[in-house]
Amino acid sequence: MSDRLKALADAGVSIWLDDLSRERIETGNLAELVKDKSVVGVTTNPTIFASAIANGERYDDQVRQLVADGQPVDRVIFELTTEDVRNACDVLAPVAESTADDGRVSIEVEPDLANDTEGTIASAQALWTAVDRPNALIKIPATKEGLPAITAVVAQGISVNVTLIFGTARYREVMDAYLTGLEQARDAGLDLSRIRSVASFFVSRVDSEVDARLEKIGTDEALALRGEAAVANARLAYSAFEEVVASDRWKNLADAGANAQRPLWASTGVKNPDYSDTLYVADLVVADTVNTMPDKTLEAFADHGEVEGDQVTGRGDDAQAVFDQLAEVGIDFEDVLVALEHEGVDKFKKSWTELVETVEGQMEKARS
Repeated sequence: MSDRLKALADAGVSIWLDDLSRERIETGNLAELVKDKSVVGVTTNPTIFASAIANGERYDDQVRQLVADGQPVDRVIFELTTEDVRNACDVLAPVAESTADDGRVSIEVEPDLANDTEGTIASAQALWTAVDRPNALIKIPATKEGLPAITAVVAQGISVNVTLIFGTARYREVMDAYLTGLEQARDAGLDLSRIRSVASFFVSRVDSEVDARLEKIGTDEALALRGEAAVANARLAYSAFEEVVASDRWKNLADAGANAQRPLWASTGVKNPDYSDTLYVADLVVADTVNTMPDKTLEAFADHGEVEGDQVTGRGDDAQAVFDQLAEVGIDFEDVLVALEHEGVDKFKKSWTELVETVEGQMEKARS
C-alpha cells in the first residue's frame, strides 16, 4: 500500500483512476490498484477506450462476433464499452458495498449529444440498462441542454457523473438540477439512498486557458498570477457546495435518504511542466471529495505527493482575491468559461470521432 496515497485517502479524498482497459481488468491490474494504491473508482471517456482497443488484442474476439452479426460501428462501440464498465463495476463491487459512496465506474453518453437533451436522456437510459450495475455512473456534460437531462435521469433513479463543469455559476445550476431530480424521485416513491452523483469540476484546463491570456497581456502583475486560477476556481466551487449542503432544501432530501453530490476534481494531470506534477491533488485536499487522476499523476503522488491537511475549507475569500486580481490585469473570466466549455464539447466530439475511427479499423481487420 502506498503510504502517500493512503494518507490522501485518510484525508477524505476518494482516489479514482481516469483510465480503463480490458487488459487492466483481465490481468488483475485494476484489482491490484484497489488493493495497493487506494483506488476506489474509475472514470472513462472515448479517448481512453480508443487507446485500449487500439493497443490490445483482448477485444478482437468480441469485435469479430459483432461484425459477423452485422452490427454497425455505433453498436460495436456500445457493446465493447459497456462490457468493460460492467466488468470493472464487478471488480469494484466490494468497495461499493463497504464504502457506499465509492466503488463507482463512469461511462459517458455519446458526446455528439452534448447539446441534445432528449438524446442525452435516451443514451443515459440505454447505458444504465446495458451496464446493469448499481455502482455505475452515467457521465452527462454540464451544458445548458445537459442540465434538464440530469434532472430527468436522476428522477428515474439513475446515478450520474456530471462532467465538463468549469465555473461556479454553472456548478450551482448542476447542483440545482441534481436536487430537483432527487425531489422528483422522492415524490415518485423511489429509494433515494440508491442514487449517487458526483460533479466533475475541471481543473487544469482553467490554468491552461488563463495562463495563455496572462502571457499575452505580459505585464509583471499578470505573469505573477500564472498557475493561480485553477485551484482558486475549485476552492470557490467547494464554497458553493458547502452552501448547498447547509440549506434546508438539502437537509430535507438528506432526511429522506438522499446522498450528497460530491465534488470531483477532474483534469488533474498537470499540463505545464513548470508546475508541480501533484499540484492539482495536493492543493485540493479536502474531505468528502473525489480526485480522478490519470495513471501518471497517480504514480507521481504515490512517489512524492504531500498531504498537508485540508487545503480548501475556509479559503473562499483568498480564492476570490485571486479572481479580483485577474480582473484587475484584464482577464475576463466569464469569457474564459465560455471558451472552455466550447473547447470541452469540441474535444468530446473529437474524442468520439477518434473512437469511431479506431473501432472501424478493428472491424475492418476482423473482416479480413
